Amino acid sequence: MSEALRELSGHIETHQGDAVLETAITGGELTITVVPSSLAKFLAFLREDKTCNFGTLVDITAVDWPGRDKRFDVVYHLLSMYQNHRIRVKAGVREKEIVPSITGVYKSADWYEREIFDMFGILFSGHPDLRRILTDYGFRGYPLRKDFPTTGYTEVRYDETAKRVVYEPVSLVQDYRTFDLMSPWEGADYILPGDEKAEDAPKG
Repeated sequence: MSEALRELSGHIETHQGDAVLETAITGGELTITVVPSSLAKFLAFLREDKTCNFGTLVDITAVDWPGRDKRFDVVYHLLSMYQNHRIRVKAGVREKEIVPSITGVYKSADWYEREIFDMFGILFSGHPDLRRILTDYGFRGYPLRKDFPTTGYTEVRYDETAKRVVYEPVSLVQDYRTFDLMSPWEGADYILPGDEKAEDAPKG
């Protein structure tokens, strides 16, 4: 399988060298990092080229790297049922960078891109209906960003008196507890019962 993926990687780099930044084979899958502006053209090549034949878009997701200049990786997983190959395509994008939509290449990308917009706040140019898909219309923030608070910003409940759903600021009934997860044997400035015997034991 690795040899077949190496041949596939070479074929792709030969025909799409301007778009490819990096290739790697890990876990029996080929991962290719590409220039974001080339995504639609590159994925169209993977779909139409007879050697590649990646006719199935399995998933699109994103990864947040807050400390990195290109904060997000947008990740595409493709399957070729004809060649029995899987491929992962990645593009690193900055926080406010707009990514070209691939709905013109794979129609199933529509809801995947909406989900990424909803969860990460990444914009896709050329998308036919880019709006939130999982959260509410007035939702604040992007839940899968690593700087999003675990409590969120608002809580929703049904008010029996008002007979409607109401939005309120989050109110915690108790403070967060912190755990250092350190073993009693690490960093302790005391002697556990029985340990004093070890100091008195003869050396040798």
